[in-house]
Amino acid sequence: QGVSMLARGASEASRYLMDLAGTTETVGLALSFAADSAAEFNQPELLQLIQDLRDTQHHLGGVGIAAPQIGVNKRVVLIEYYQRDTTRYANVGDCPLRVIINPEIEFLTDEHAVFNEGCLSLPGLRGKVSRPAGIAYKYYDQFGELHSGEDFGFFARVMQHECDHLDGILYPFRMQDL
Repeated sequence: QGVSMLARGASEASRYLMDLAGTTETVGLALSFAADSAAEFNQPELLQLIQDLRDTQHHLGGVGIAAPQIGVNKRVVLIEYYQRDTTRYANVGDCPLRVIINPEIEFLTDEHAVFNEGCLSLPGLRGKVSRPAGIAYKYYDQFGELHSGEDFGFFARVMQHECDHLDGILYPFRMQDL
């Protein structure tokens, strides 16, 4: 299985996500259940998972990816985007690579924002999703370092979307007009 097949289009990319884990059923199940905590920091298995996630995200042109999307039942997320490379979203700024392990988020406001979301697991589909506008977050990185903060922008939306994957939720379940 080489990542070069990703150049063949969205359907091939979707199959790649499925094939990376072994079978369509494995990934489908991984996307349907809450993921297990990841606890082994700075270990070869975790570092390989991070590299697999990053390679997949870059080849598919995503801004974030969660381990269940490649069939791994761990609470691991990568978020990375740069405005110069993100042509489908305006004014999102830059987010250098963040490795997010065992994240926790808290909604800071009752205010919601609607955004046209897509997902690497549902290529070619997009839908309007309402999410809380601001979050507080905390997570560990790959070295076991604790990070925390607040965000009211694009990162908050991506973090919520990716954390949904960790809980077995795909964005269409958040759409009100589906």
